[in-house]
Amino acid sequence: MTPAELSTAVRAAVQAAVDAGDLVVPVPDEVRLERPKVKEHGDYASSVALQLAKPAGQAPRQVAEVIAAQLRGSSGVATVDVAGPGFLNITLDAAAQGELARTVVTAGTGYGGGTTSAGHRYNLEFVSANPTGPLHLGHVRWAAVGDALARILQFTGAEVAREYYFNDAGVQIDRFAGSLLAAAKGQPTPEGGYGGAYIGELAAEVVAAQPDLLDRPESEALAVFRREGMDLMFAEIRRSLADFGVVFDVYFNEKDLHDRGELDAALTRLTKEGHVFEQDSATWLRTTTFGDDKDRVLVRSNGAPTYFLADCAYYLDKRERGFDKVVIMLGADHHGYIGRYRALVSAYGDDPDENFEILLGQLVNLFQNGQPLKMSKRAGTSVTLEELVAAIGADAGRYALARYSTDSTIDLDLDLWARKTSDNPVFYVQYAHARVASLLRNAGELGLDKGELHPELLSHEHEGALLGSLGEFPRVVATAAELREVHRVARYLEELAGSYHRFYDACRVLPRGDEETTDVHRARLWLVEATRIVLANGLGLLGVTAPDHM
Repeated sequence: MTPAELSTAVRAAVQAAVDAGDLVVPVPDEVRLERPKVKEHGDYASSVALQLAKPAGQAPRQVAEVIAAQLRGSSGVATVDVAGPGFLNITLDAAAQGELARTVVTAGTGYGGGTTSAGHRYNLEFVSANPTGPLHLGHVRWAAVGDALARILQFTGAEVAREYYFNDAGVQIDRFAGSLLAAAKGQPTPEGGYGGAYIGELAAEVVAAQPDLLDRPESEALAVFRREGMDLMFAEIRRSLADFGVVFDVYFNEKDLHDRGELDAALTRLTKEGHVFEQDSATWLRTTTFGDDKDRVLVRSNGAPTYFLADCAYYLDKRERGFDKVVIMLGADHHGYIGRYRALVSAYGDDPDENFEILLGQLVNLFQNGQPLKMSKRAGTSVTLEELVAAIGADAGRYALARYSTDSTIDLDLDLWARKTSDNPVFYVQYAHARVASLLRNAGELGLDKGELHPELLSHEHEGALLGSLGEFPRVVATAAELREVHRVARYLEELAGSYHRFYDACRVLPRGDEETTDVHRARLWLVEATRIVLANGLGLLGVTAPDHM
């Protein structure tokens, strides 16, 4: 019996009590269950009686007793006790709990997924760094979290497009081109330009492809450095992301919005909606109508469009491509963007609570040998994606960055995450998978297969705990999708790995020597295979490999 099936059974017990006239309450759409921390309190607990007490006009314990009486007759339920102010403590019989192993193995790679996000088309924009330098840690956190969130949303039934947006039409690119030209000529970095060894490397590569470039007029040389340098830099960004396991479905150029006339179309649409006005020779969007702290300029007095107008056009472009939810991931320093973005969504007649979402992420600090690491040797700024991967590997990097709530600043100890020991969380989880895979290989070498499952034989305390952990996976995934909190999957995997290690130490899976193979051994093989599946599925959602050997 899965937690979802038990939840349905508890709801059915409430419905039965209502039908019998023992309760007069609205039957809840869903009954939530919790795993008690104390085993003596049962396998699952529900507070549904406390929720229904007021509409029932009865004490919570009275309501709980009525529901318990109905639930005790449910298949797979061994006992139901009423505890405290009115909690239902539910214990499953061994066979019902053991059946979960069959459920997991049968579902395989699909176990843990579902349809909670079905019917939605998400445009998930993350990283979106301008192609003016290598990706740094702030970008890398979103690479790990954004890709994991996309996987989780897809696993729960949504259609998701990963999108990378880069500004190839702004002043930063002009400064980038000027920096390349200066480096090629051996001149100092222009004011406001870009430094770092990578600028010299790119400049040399552009000149090597066009040896006469520095002999051309400066305007022509700048145009070449702009175009070729940007292409080289963006190719490097895409390559480093791919090495990190992150590939986008769409790479969107801001310049395309300008070239296709989409800024003019956005302005026309907003004008028709009645939210545009002229003031001080500039064109404004009246965002204060929708809760922004001030109105925003769309077209400057000199006729130049603002970045905000490009944002308006880009949002409209996404909606016209059929996405019902536009999600943008930004650093915490962009908190001020929320008001204006929500306002532009409302100005189009959309609901910012339904059609739009901004996720903010805090900073990442790196430590090595007990000292903070701040500077990249190549970029001259914060540590880059390539340097992180070189230090601890892509798996550890992705897991470490996805393991913490985006609301919190991360302090990553590179020495810890590089270790091959159980105090390294990613090693701990991957080792559990490798240990499972090794056991299954050994079973195959012994000619031992799972055979027919006898679920009632999975009655040991640590078998029950492991089954309980496996049963929680679908709910963890659904919650991670709903709350956009991918760290829940990582923390769950660590708990599951711990449950497996305790089970392995307490329950002999394979027969020793000439010991006869029994149905208990086979049942435990079912449980081991179920554990392997969930560990692999969970690691896959984080974009981390599930190794068979370590």
